[in-house]
Amino acid sequence: MERMTDARVAPGGFSDLGPINWLVCRVIARVAGIRDAHLFSTLGRQRRLFRAWMLFASRLMPGGTLGRHESELVILRVARVRQCQYELDHHVRLARRVGVTDEVLARVFAGPAASGLSDGHRALLSAVDSLVHHKDLDDDAWAALRAHYSERQAIELCLLVGHYEMLATTISALRIPRDFAD
Repeated sequence: MERMTDARVAPGGFSDLGPINWLVCRVIARVAGIRDAHLFSTLGRQRRLFRAWMLFASRLMPGGTLGRHESELVILRVARVRQCQYELDHHVRLARRVGVTDEVLARVFAGPAASGLSDGHRALLSAVDSLVHHKDLDDDAWAALRAHYSERQAIELCLLVGHYEMLATTISALRIPRDFAD
């Protein structure tokens, strides 16, 4: 659960981020329609690692083999299970842009046992829950996932879940402030 205390590392400005990271953060904030994307302007303080992370993250989403719709379902489920409001704030908005309706969102939040999920989405959400809770997929979960997704997509799913779980941990540990007011 995210804590409501002050940031342990303040989001950086131009001198903290350097010109490249500062410009990247400004573009991200502008595209998101916010004054500052706190996750990016905080992580950007670790200059070299930030750029490597951005390359990796962009290869998962939006540039991955999973469709944007499925990627957003995965990210939303990780954020819900991890209770990471920062991720939920952003990815509910992004999910709506790729056609995730309020009904689908409610199913994702309810979890893999929710009625109305397709078999593929049920396998996807079950895999997310297993990876977050158990850090593994048993043989049945793997078989269910592979019935709907390619080997490359299944590998990517594991990386995508791990990545957004890592971000949820970082957001919580650094007390990164949310970008949107309630």
